[in-house]
Amino acid sequence: MGVVKGYSRTAAAGAGGISRREAAKRIAAGMACAAVPTGLAFRSQQPDEPLFRISLAEWSLHRTLFAGELDHLDFALTAKRDFDIDAVEYVNQFFKDKASDAAYLADMKKRADDLGVLSLLIMIDGVGAIGHADEAQRTAAVEGHYPWVEAAKSLGCHSIRVNASSSGSYEEQMQRSADGLRRLTEFAAEREMNVIVENHGGLSSNGAWLAGVMKTVDHPRCGTLPDFGNFRIRRDEWYDRYQGVTELMPYAKAVSAKSHAFDEQGNETGTDYRRMMKIVVDAGYRGFVGVEYEGDVHPEREGIRLTRRLLETVRDELSAAR
Repeated sequence: MGVVKGYSRTAAAGAGGISRREAAKRIAAGMACAAVPTGLAFRSQQPDEPLFRISLAEWSLHRTLFAGELDHLDFALTAKRDFDIDAVEYVNQFFKDKASDAAYLADMKKRADDLGVLSLLIMIDGVGAIGHADEAQRTAAVEGHYPWVEAAKSLGCHSIRVNASSSGSYEEQMQRSADGLRRLTEFAAEREMNVIVENHGGLSSNGAWLAGVMKTVDHPRCGTLPDFGNFRIRRDEWYDRYQGVTELMPYAKAVSAKSHAFDEQGNETGTDYRRMMKIVVDAGYRGFVGVEYEGDVHPEREGIRLTRRLLETVRDELSAAR
C-alpha cells in the first residue's frame, strides 16, 4: 500500500531528524493502515482534495485495442491527453505475453511516469481458476498469477485484480476460492502488493458470498473491487447491485464505475450513480473510482467522457451535501 511505504520512507529518512520513538510511531501508523482497504488509505485526506479521484480502466477501450487502432503502450498517453485522467487500470489481455518482459514493463512505467500518470492495478484474466476443485489445478492457477504480481509491483501498482472462479456447492466454492486467494495473497503481501477480487460472474456476483470469502481469507492485503454492473450470477439470475456494492465496500481497495448507456440528461440508464456513489462514499472510501465504459450505444470515447462527466457531477453534489 502507498501509505505503508510512505511511513517506512519517512521513518528511514528521518532517522537523524526525529526520535526513535517518533519513528516507531510512524511505522506503527503505517502498519495500521495496512489493515484498512487501500482505497481508504491510498492518500492523505486534505480539506481541498476531491471526495474521490477518477481513473480510467483500460477495458473502456477494448474494442479500439482489439481492432489494433490503439497500442497498449499508448494507453497512459490516451488517458492523459484525450480524457485528462491521470490514473489508469491495466488489463492483462492487452499485454498477456509480457508479464515477465522486464524491458516492456520498464517502457510502460517510464511512459506513465513521464506523463505523471499513476498505474493503479492490473486486471488479470485467463490464468486459471483460483478456486478450482482440483487442488493441483488450483495451485497451478495461484502460481500462474505470481508473474503478474511481480509485473504490477514493477509498474508501481498497488494491486492485481483476480477472479474468484470455482465450482461445487455454495460453501465448497467459498472454501476453495478462499484457499487459493489466501495463498496468492501471502505471496503478494511479501511484495507489499494487494490481491483484489471483482464481482465477475458466477457466485462472485453474489455480494454476500464474496463478502464471506473475504471474511474467510481474513488478510488485510486481500480485498474487493466492487463493479457497479457485474451482478449477473447466471443467465437471468441477477443480484441486486446496490445491495452487492454495500456488502463489498467494507473490503474495497478499488471501485469500478461500470457504464453501458446514457439518457439525454447524462444519467446512466442501468445504474443510479447518485445512489451508488453515496453507498461508496458513506462506506468511507476515498480512493480512485475507475471509469469502465462497456456499452455499444455510444462510441467508446464518448462513453468514457459521459461516465467521467457523470462521476464529476455526482461528486460535486455529494461534496456540497457534506
